[in-house]
Amino acid sequence: MLTFSVTILGSSSAQPTLTRFPTSQVVSLNERLYLVDCGEGTQIQLRKFGMKIGKINHIFISHLHGDHIFGLPGLISTMALAGKKGELHIYSHSELKMMMEHLMKYINEFDDFKVVYHPLNFRKRAVILEDSKLIVESFPLKHRIPCCGFIFSEKPHELRLRPDKIEQFDIPIKERVAIKGGASFQTSEGEIIPSQELTFPADPVRSYAFCTDTVCRKQILPIIRKVDLLYHEATFAHDLSDLALKTYHTTATQAAELARDAEVNKLVIGHFSSRYKNVASLVDEARVVFPNTFAANDGDRFEL
Repeated sequence: MLTFSVTILGSSSAQPTLTRFPTSQVVSLNERLYLVDCGEGTQIQLRKFGMKIGKINHIFISHLHGDHIFGLPGLISTMALAGKKGELHIYSHSELKMMMEHLMKYINEFDDFKVVYHPLNFRKRAVILEDSKLIVESFPLKHRIPCCGFIFSEKPHELRLRPDKIEQFDIPIKERVAIKGGASFQTSEGEIIPSQELTFPADPVRSYAFCTDTVCRKQILPIIRKVDLLYHEATFAHDLSDLALKTYHTTATQAAELARDAEVNKLVIGHFSSRYKNVASLVDEARVVFPNTFAANDGDRFEL
């Protein structure tokens, strides 16, 4: 099975702390790296946790608040200085292009390195990236400014060949790809062997949903239903639910209720207010509702 993981680079909300950087994560699928948000210090965290900056070709920006984008100029500058080639694709609000292009012309000249901006749709769910292994979709959240969540979903895997059957029927290599795709095999005697006799079931597809910054929004339940891993902001404990609503954020209890109602496998909460020196109480609060809850700590890696 391909490796599929999420590494937390930053787990704080608006203000960084001594132990938590602002929001940023790396989704890794089969050694391909996808950066989600780029808070201040993201490139430092990438180096600290052993992730190669040059392997990042796609960056997803949920919204344009500073704690989610202030690391972007420095990261792009470093990429250029390191001689990055080809294209860097950034998926964000359309205004980010104007902000970044005005700034970056004073920092570095790009020779063989091009930044390509893709505007997000903040009104409905949309496919924003698709390659041979992965589909990435955006979907609207509700914050003080336009904001999107993202869901990363594997494409269906091929069936797995049964070595004993391959040997028994002496199946040529050129036939095996088709069999893994569901094709039957015809022997030299004309016998038709269906693919289900020649293969094991395919590995299950996995999915990851990223939700920050937002009020508790029940409308996302059909989108995040039964994902393997859900990251949802839990800026405040539930005793500050009025403040969470006022600032368009979510409490730990509300995040857990969404995870429970969506029947996800695992919940990771983060984007913690800097008022919490220890977030154990937020995790305990969420586990009352959804036991399989964990805190996002900088450097944590979650395998799917």
